[in-house]
Parts: sequence; C-alpha cells; structure tokens
Amino acid sequence: MISHCMKRIRICCETRSIQVQCRDLVRQYTANRYKTTVSPNEDSDPTRMLLQLCVDGYYVAPGQVHIDLFERGMCCNYGPLGMELKKNLLEQWWCSVKRSRTQVFGISTLTTSDDKSGEGNAILDVERLNQLLDAEELNKTQLIQRIQMLLRPSTSLRTNLLQGALEQYSSWLELVNRRLPFGLAETGLSFQSLDGSGSRVEATYASLVWFCSPRSSSQWLDHWTRLRLQWWRKFALAPSEFSSRDVPEDELQEGASRGVKIVYSFPWGQETLENLWSRGDYELLQTHGGVRAKIQCRDGRKLVVPHVISVASNMDRSMMAYMHNSLQLLKKHDGKQKLYQRKVLKLHPVLAPVKVALDMGRGATLELRQVCEGLLQEFLDAGISAWPGSIDTTSSSVEKLNTKYDEMGVLFTMVIDENTLESGLLQVRSRDTTLREFKHISEVTGFLLQYIRAAHNM
Repeated sequence: MISHCMKRIRICCETRSIQVQCRDLVRQYTANRYKTTVSPNEDSDPTRMLLQLCVDGYYVAPGQVHIDLFERGMCCNYGPLGMELKKNLLEQWWCSVKRSRTQVFGISTLTTSDDKSGEGNAILDVERLNQLLDAEELNKTQLIQRIQMLLRPSTSLRTNLLQGALEQYSSWLELVNRRLPFGLAETGLSFQSLDGSGSRVEATYASLVWFCSPRSSSQWLDHWTRLRLQWWRKFALAPSEFSSRDVPEDELQEGASRGVKIVYSFPWGQETLENLWSRGDYELLQTHGGVRAKIQCRDGRKLVVPHVISVASNMDRSMMAYMHNSLQLLKKHDGKQKLYQRKVLKLHPVLAPVKVALDMGRGATLELRQVCEGLLQEFLDAGISAWPGSIDTTSSSVEKLNTKYDEMGVLFTMVIDENTLESGLLQVRSRDTTLREFKHISEVTGFLLQYIRAAHNM
C-alpha cells in the first residue's frame, strides 16, 4: 500500500495542485469505501434481514460502514448487545482453551512492533502529512523526500497474534521446567487487509500457540481440530453448518506441513472462522536467531526444538456466524388468526447477551417501579444480564414487546403488574417456547441461574 501511495504522489507532483490531490490520496489511504446497503424490506434475503435486526436490536451501530464491516468479519462499532455477545464469545473461547489443558498460559503482546524489514504497514501521521502539504517553501523533490520519510514503516501493525507468542516463548521456558507440551493463549486485535487493497482494518482474534514434540505434532493437530470443532458446534442451533476441512498442499502457508480450517456455511458460501496449522520449527528458530540451545525443551530424555501448532480464530466473523445460525423465521397466527412471520434470534443461552427483560403493565405506579428496580439490581448482583424494559415510557402492546425481545434474542420476558404486589407472582415468557407461566418473585433469580448453568452442559 505504501509503494502504491508513493507512485500516486509522484504523479500528483507533476502539477502545483499537489496539495489538493495528495489530500485525496490520504483520504483513500485512511478511509474505507463501502457499497452494500441494507433494505429492511428484503425479507426474502436472510442476510439482509439479519443485518437489519443487528441494527434494530442494538448489536451494531447504525451506519453503512459498520454494517459492511460486520458482514465482512471485521471490527465495527458495536452496540450494547453486540459488545455483550462478543464478550460472552471471547469468554467461552478462553475458558475452553484454558480448561482443556493445564499447560495453557495466557499472555498479552503489543499491537505494534519495530519494523526492521521496511515492508510493514506504517502508522500514518495524517496531521504531519497535512503540515508538509501546506509547506509552500518545499519544491517537488523535497516534498517527495519528506513524504517518503513519513511513510517509512519504522513501526508496524501486527497482522496476527502468532509472532508475539513466538517472541515470548523463551521467557516462559522456566515456568514449565523446559518440558513439552505447553501453550500460550491470547486475544486481541489484528490488522487485516480489506479486499486486497492494502488498506488495513481491525479484527478481533483469539490465538493458541501450542509447543509440542516433533514426533507428536501431527497427533496434536488432530487433537486440537477435534476439540475446536466440538466447541464451535456446542453453541450452534444447526451444528452441521460448522465443519472442518484440510487445507490443500498448494494453499499451505510458508513453513506449514499441514493445515485445517473450521468453516461456517453462509448462504453465499463457506467462510473460515478458525485456522489450525502445523508449522514445524522454522518460524520459532527464525524468531530466536537460529540459536537452538536457547529454545530447546525436554521431550522425555531428549533435548529438542519444539514444533508449533497454531490456532487462530476470527471472533468478529464468528459473531456473524452464530447470529446467522440462530436466526429463525417461524409462521404464527395472531389473536385474530392472521398468519404472520415471527423472527427469533435463538442464540445459545450461554451466548445470549440479554437473559431477561423486565416490563411493567401500563400506568405503572411508583411502587411497581420500585419493585422492578429492586429485581433488576438482584439480577445484576447475581451476574445475570437484564434489559430494563421498564424504562420505556412508550405504550406498546404485549405482542409488540415480545416481538422486539425475540428479535433481540432475549431469553425470558418478565412482566410485573398489580398482581405481583398482591400475590408476589409475575409472568415469565420463554423466547424459545413462547409459553407463559407464573413464578414467585423470590424464585426467579434462582430459576434463571439454574437455567443458565444447565445450558453450559447442553
């Protein structure tokens, strides 16, 4: 991208209108162009429908840029429910990797590093570039030289989380008494190319780098593939839409002997959610200057340079996959026996960003509001995410509220009314069954906790 910028800048410098043209170049370098649009009426297209639900249901911030980034599996501006879903997904990924083996340790690495190759992606100082373009005393040659210096990538943005783990490897050898196997896990931002244009956008990744004996690396790749596919399917409404496939030899990354992709079948085709690579020892040796003695570990009685198994998961694309997988379009009759289509975001109970929404009947009294606020606080204290529907002052029918919460993926809706004050009973409606039942207000927190715990074992 930087070399492309310099070619364009040289062309612009042929005229003294360079300031205007270079500023256009900066805009192209720093801004993304998006073409797709969301039409809320395109009910025949489940993807368009889902993206509209994402905006209406507070998952993704309004604006075409954010919608397009989310659809492409990149970071965007998430709304309250989107952030909660992402947090739940990352938490479950982390727990699954950490609990699967006792020898997995968490680390954190920087998103930037010193770039000695001169081929990295520079962090562009737009303010400084504008100052150069405004400097009338600079001639064409001087301006090109200054811009070249500014664009020289002395600092680069990471494009994966693997390198940080390889660099930290030797620091933690004493922690494991130089014994294999062990792994380093991390979650964080990585900067990916958008449409091959050279522009970089953020994506949230989860990474496991597993160091193992050379003689067992193939078995470890099979082991992690099996475990990871089970994990992806655990939270799916339609597990068969998640699958794994071997990477053909002509598509293997440099230094990798084998590769596996875990993919999701979107309506437009399969997209990769997670890559698993058997990388050998080449990259580890290269990272540590080829000094074998520094990085050797014990494999039984032998000293060996470990082989590397890497697992990298795109968590933004994973959110899109799970939401697509959970969207159901159901036919239902209303009170007048009129057939209509019911949209339900049936996210797994563990991933669902909101477990319960609290509402009150019309004309709520101060006493009802106090009861509602007290119950909300009880949910928060128990770690149950709750939606304060009671703060909505617009008068909506019960059916409209249920439709809204179903599209948001809320597990349960609870209604507090005058009957609650008299008998302590409130109405509980399930998203998945639409059945309503009455429970005592003293029992609902325990009921929700028990339901969520049971969902973990599903």
